[in-house]
Amino acid sequence: MRILAILLGTLFLGVLLSDVVIAEERATKEECIAMTKAASKMLEADKAAGIKEINNPKGKFVWKDSYVFLMDKSGKMLAHPFIPELMKKDTLLNEADKNQVKPKKIFAEFVDVAFNNGEGWVDYKWPKPNKKVPSDKFTFIHRVGWTDMLVGAGTYSK
Repeated sequence: MRILAILLGTLFLGVLLSDVVIAEERATKEECIAMTKAASKMLEADKAAGIKEINNPKGKFVWKDSYVFLMDKSGKMLAHPFIPELMKKDTLLNEADKNQVKPKKIFAEFVDVAFNNGEGWVDYKWPKPNKKVPSDKFTFIHRVGWTDMLVGAGTYSK
C-alpha cells in the first residue's frame, strides 16, 4: 500500500511539473522579435548560410515551440525547418491558414506587412510543430534589410 501511495504521489507530482515545463516551453513575443532580427542579420551577411540554418530543424532558429521561416516577396517559401513541402510551391500568396470558419491568406498578409510596414504582427490559425490541430498563432514578420525577403517567427496561445 505504501508503494502504491508513493507511485501515485510521484505520478501526481509529475503531472504538475509537466504542466509547468509545457508552459515554459512556449516562445514569447520578445523571443520571436529577437530571433527574426538575428536571422535577418545572418541572411544579410551570408544568404546561403542563413537559409541553411533556418532550414535546420535542430538549428539555432528553432526553440521552444517556435521557429523562424524565410519567404520572398513573390510568396515563395525559401526556408522552413518543419514543412519543406511549402518550398515546393512557386507561390503561397493564395494559400490560407488552417482556420475552418474564416480562413485568411496569411502568406499574402506576411508580404503586405513586411513590404508596407517593414515589420509587424499577423494572427491566424496554424498547427504547432509536429501537431495536426490548428492553434491560434501570432507571428512577427520582419523584412530582411532592403532585400525581397522576409522572416517570421510566431508564438502560440495555449
